[in-house]
Amino acid sequence: MGLLASGVAVRGVFGGSVGDTGTTLLFDQVGTQATPPPVRGLRRFLVMDEHASDLGRRRFRQGASRHVLEEAEKTYVFGFNAVLSRDVPKIDDISLERRGFAYEGAAAACAALDLLTLARGRRLRALLDGPALHFQQAAHLGAGRGYALLRVRPLRGVRGGHPLLRWLAMDGFGFQLGLTQTDRLVGERSLPDLPTRAHCALFDQGLGRLLWYHDCASPDDLAITVAGYPASRRGDLWIGLGFAATYVGGAGADWLWRLAEHAGADGFRPHLAQGCAFAAASMTLGERLPEHVELAVPILAGTAAEDAGAWVAGALSVLDSDPYTHDEFLAWQAHTRRAWKRRHPD
Repeated sequence: MGLLASGVAVRGVFGGSVGDTGTTLLFDQVGTQATPPPVRGLRRFLVMDEHASDLGRRRFRQGASRHVLEEAEKTYVFGFNAVLSRDVPKIDDISLERRGFAYEGAAAACAALDLLTLARGRRLRALLDGPALHFQQAAHLGAGRGYALLRVRPLRGVRGGHPLLRWLAMDGFGFQLGLTQTDRLVGERSLPDLPTRAHCALFDQGLGRLLWYHDCASPDDLAITVAGYPASRRGDLWIGLGFAATYVGGAGADWLWRLAEHAGADGFRPHLAQGCAFAAASMTLGERLPEHVELAVPILAGTAAEDAGAWVAGALSVLDSDPYTHDEFLAWQAHTRRAWKRRHPD
């Protein structure tokens, strides 16, 4: 069981339900038919084309990792459409290794429907309290993608989300906006008008995850891309890259070592390790982690996945009781980086 979703919780962040319970919601109505029912009404305008996961159509770099990255997005699209067709139980037919991507898509669809119907986050709460209970981080990231699809900025996180993890919505918002406005946000290095430095930091972490897809996991290309951004933004981009390299996969050991070397040369090695640690802590994959996670964590974080997750849990315990602001979320990340530095003083 992943450390961000295990029963050994730290003040509710690593597992358990969030939001209200006991309400008749969308998922009470989901059937278990072999063939999904047709999508009707408002939902039919949101259905995603199966080719939305084709990164080549977005003019992203091509490479050996393309199939891994496209599989992640294909699973996201599946989860998104599963909500629209009221067939969420189908997500559990997906391998545990990839199921988080499907719940990311499901959360995006729930958030979008909640916004369009002024439902005050009820569908998203139903997802977080039920089917996605053990995929909290993925679902909060996905909710931010749903906001981005409607061009709504989740400046207060997502309604119905966990008090602290809700800020991951801004990360998801950054990923999705980077996906749809790549020329502006990656090509021109633009940054949307956001009210605080904390919002910008979380946005850039999502954009960093998007760069993993954009440069097809190539460490040399990624280093060149990141170098084009101001130094004030690069740390957060490296956090996103560390998360994506660990959570999504697509890179062999030699590429991961090169990625770590580039992050160190840029002065942001702790940020790469912290992103990796957060990804390791978020995995909910039963008795064994996926091979790409077991490969990435010792290289990028310099320790075993269990130890990296312990840094994240320990960093959370340093915060005040019941943290809920975006500044406290960033402090959580900063304490995790300090844990890495204590073990890697050089």
